[in-house]
Amino acid sequence: MIKHAIAVLGVTGLVLSPAVLAQVTKYGVTVTAQKNVDLSKFATYSWTPGRGAYLKATDAHIKAAIDREMAALGMKKVTGQPGDVLVLYQSLTRSDIDLKGDPKGDKPFPVGTLVVALLQPSDHKELLRLRTDKPIDVEPGKLEAAIDTAVTELFQRYPTRSKKK
Repeated sequence: MIKHAIAVLGVTGLVLSPAVLAQVTKYGVTVTAQKNVDLSKFATYSWTPGRGAYLKATDAHIKAAIDREMAALGMKKVTGQPGDVLVLYQSLTRSDIDLKGDPKGDKPFPVGTLVVALLQPSDHKELLRLRTDKPIDVEPGKLEAAIDTAVTELFQRYPTRSKKK
């Protein structure tokens, strides 16, 4: 009976291990670009609504940071008409807990997710997705610096940007 219980627990552990490992959060930047899309041909962009930040000042700061990076890529923002691509961003803040440490010391910490997408104006098909998930400092005065850093890191991975040596 004990051998059977140990065998069942062992098999259960093997089955659950991949599921548990899949729950581990990985922080960093991911880039997903559609194949056969030449991102270097786009010269203009315009904004389209996304799921932006709840606070208007934070929303404006994120948009300004994205505008700076788009300008650094040589793209011009247009209003009143669609650009070569549409830009939207989505953001959220969640709380994570480090489960590897001492359980008595488990304290939630804020993690920000920021997604910037470039869409085809005709059908809103996603051409490029830049995403970052990272712990952030949400204290007043520090959030804007965290946003600027996150947006810079996203656009450093923009596919047409040459890699620094």
